[in-house]
Formats: sequence, C-alpha cells, structure tokens
Amino acid sequence: MLKNLSQRIGIFLLYLFSLLPFWVMYAVADLLYPLLYYVFHYRRRVVYQNLKNSFPEKSDREIHEIQRKFYRHLCDLIVETIKSVSISEKQIRRRVILTNPEVITNYHAQGRSLVAIGGHYCNWEWAGQNFPFYTENKFLIVYKPLTSAIFDRFFQQVRARFGTVPVAMNKAMRELVKLRNEQPAIALLGDQTPSREELDYFTDFLNQKTPVFLGVEKIARATNSVVLYYDMKKVKRGYYTYTLYTLFEDPKQTKEYEITKAHVKFLENIINREPQYWLWSHRRWKFKPEHVKYKR
Repeated sequence: MLKNLSQRIGIFLLYLFSLLPFWVMYAVADLLYPLLYYVFHYRRRVVYQNLKNSFPEKSDREIHEIQRKFYRHLCDLIVETIKSVSISEKQIRRRVILTNPEVITNYHAQGRSLVAIGGHYCNWEWAGQNFPFYTENKFLIVYKPLTSAIFDRFFQQVRARFGTVPVAMNKAMRELVKLRNEQPAIALLGDQTPSREELDYFTDFLNQKTPVFLGVEKIARATNSVVLYYDMKKVKRGYYTYTLYTLFEDPKQTKEYEITKAHVKFLENIINREPQYWLWSHRRWKFKPEHVKYKR
C-alpha cells in the first residue's frame, strides 16, 4: 500500500516537472551532468568498458571524450523523456521531423504493413510519439513491461498520447494477426537484451559476440511486412530528424537470420557515425555465448 502511494506521488512529481519550460529543464540537465559523471559516477565503469570493448582502436583520450559527450546527452534524454508526459503535439511535431514520410505513404498505398526497427539511440521515445503523425493506419510500438504495474500503465499512457498503440512484447504477434487486414505499422527496438532464458542467438556487433532477440525477424517473416530502419539524428539540443531506409521488401524470401544480421549491422554503422548518442550505460554484454546451453 505504502509502495503504491509512493509510486503515485512519484508520477505526480514527474508530471509537475514536465510542465516546466524547456530552458528550465535543460538547465536542470546541465546541473545533473556533473552529478552523474563526477559525483555519483553513475555506471561509469560500465560505460567505459562498453566503449573500450566496442572501439579497441581508439585511444583512452578518445574513449573518455565519447564518454563525456554520452553523459551530456543522457542528461538531456532524461529531461526530454520526462517532458514527454505533457509535451504538446505542436512541440513534438516541431522538434522531431521525419525527412521522408512518402516512404510510409507509398507502402501503405500498396497495401503493405510495415515493421520499423530502431535502437536505443538519440531519443527513441520522441520518435515513437511522432511516428503516428505520418500514417492514418494503426501504429504499434513494442515495449518491455516494467516490473511496477503502476509505472507500466503510466508510461503506456504517455506513449499513447498521440495515437501510438503500446503492445507488450509477448503479445505483439497476436495483436498483428488481429490487425492483418488493416496494414498496421509496428516499431521495435532491435537492441534489447534478451533474458538468460531467451538466449538463443548471438551475432557480431561492435566487435563483440552479442545476444539478439529474433522477434523482429519472426514478425516480419510471419506477416511479410516491409522492413524499415529509422535512422535518427540529433540536429541540436532538443531537435531531431529521422529517416526511413528499406531493408527488405519481401521478408518471406529471406534466409534465416538475414533480417537480424542486417538490422544489427545498420545500427552498428549509425553508432560508429556518432557513438555518443547510443545508450552505453545499458549492460548490453552481460551474457556471453557460453551462457547458452545449445549455441548456434
């Protein structure tokens, strides 16, 4: 009971904070940066090791420079995610722009469903809120349910503010089957980390053997949806663009793991371009191939 009350109070405080103007929120982000980086050392070892393993060719000086830039972006990301709670449609349209919306229009005109893949890069939450503005069809976004039911419901409501339909990972296929005649679009983050029980496929990613969910591939092949990757860029503080690239138009004709390898490689190229915008604080490599009883 007390835990539920504290969570509800926390949500109320998040809402109040989200009402602050952007300049105030970014001032808070500027104050948060030295606290996370220099005072509390928030996951600094994790971030440093992830960067060092991913870019063995870079010097320590280069690694630390990327690390500092990452923490500055992370602080922006934190306040921007909170701002999602109350941001207006006008603001989200102005601050996030899809450069080639005709890709969606053309495929839907052909009666095709879409699977859009992204990663924990730039501001994926704002991209999810912005995408429905470019399609009249249903737009679903796959998410991992939070352990707190109260916070899970809250963030579902936030993501659904502008028409996005949040769908739990284990219900995504069932929901797509129900909507198969409506040519929906569905977005997934292709760099989620599987749990130990879900480890069944590893591929090369950023110079390391990396476990990858096969959900993207399974959904695309089962529904024969066009596979797109959305490449997001940070134009300046609080402003982003994203561009859609077609990976596969006929997924049913692909070989096993072909889609998975392609979207992982696409993300790798994006990260190599501007590494500071990926979520390096995530323990992405906590599982190794030896943790899988039957390796492929």
